[in-house]
Amino acid sequence: MKRLFVISGSSGVGKGTVIKEFLKRHPEFRLSISCTTRKKREGELHGVNYFFLTPEEFKKCIENNEFLEWAEFSGNHYGTKREFVENCLKNGENLILEIDTKGALNVKKLMPESVLIFIAPPSLEELESRLRGRHTETEEAIQKRLASIKLELENSKQFDYQIINDTVDKAVKNLETIICSK
Repeated sequence: MKRLFVISGSSGVGKGTVIKEFLKRHPEFRLSISCTTRKKREGELHGVNYFFLTPEEFKKCIENNEFLEWAEFSGNHYGTKREFVENCLKNGENLILEIDTKGALNVKKLMPESVLIFIAPPSLEELESRLRGRHTETEEAIQKRLASIKLELENSKQFDYQIINDTVDKAVKNLETIICSK
């Protein structure tokens, strides 16, 4: 059986960029596919980007305890199906799961062999600058994200590893060191 690596980090920290670069260098790893109730965006495919579920289907999955973790963001639900993860691992795939810190801690409770990795910003000021530099969110949304960072940093103390993302290349190399040592 292969390993499950759970990667979390604050919005704007660059975790998606780090993971994407890692996967380019290591095609033997697979990114887990989450379930969501949000509408498909242009170009997205069911079973590739997400498993798109109706709110009723998602609720049934919750009732049947099918998720390792799930959460609600902006009126939509997101979750990771236990069966999907277990099947990937049984089929010999190393799996990367990108989720929030609360979900990551829940995964660790249910799958203690999973490895939790937190991607941290070089500083809170740099993170705020990155969030503002995207020009994709309102001031209210930025303030909400900044407020949630304190909880994420507190949760990250329970993670197995922490990587500071000051440059993508350095963060990817640190990620490679951690994952390849397992």
